[in-house]
Amino acid sequence: MSVDDEISTRLLAALRQDCRISNAELAKRVGLSPTSCWRRVRALEEAGAIRRYTVDLDDEVLGQNFKAIVHVNLARHDDALVRDFIRMTHTSDVVRACYAITGTADFQLHVTCRDLHAYNRFLDNHLLSLPAVKGAQTFLVLKAIKD
Repeated sequence: MSVDDEISTRLLAALRQDCRISNAELAKRVGLSPTSCWRRVRALEEAGAIRRYTVDLDDEVLGQNFKAIVHVNLARHDDALVRDFIRMTHTSDVVRACYAITGTADFQLHVTCRDLHAYNRFLDNHLLSLPAVKGAQTFLVLKAIKD
């Protein structure tokens, strides 16, 4: 079984749309028997194509109305300092994603929190207090086109 064949592509698309879909309904959508479908999904999990199943939260309903893309520049790239920065991204509730990038910044963060005050607390108490961080440039998200 290939992770990039037509059936796998359809399985993954259906699961991306609704990961709580029943195996019977998933099998029906992609044209497989339930047993074959279950085996294929299991194989995709074992191959690492499916890493985990998650929930899609509505930030507005949860009161998380402040969204920003933050470009972070490091002053120093010492291994220990970079590990501290990465640890902060994993432990901070407001950092939804972190990417090492090319260009004028070293990292890009996707940040979501309640409001500007909460974002400033994150900057002061977490991001800018790290010795490795030289600075950060914040881009406010006006609306999500594809999330």
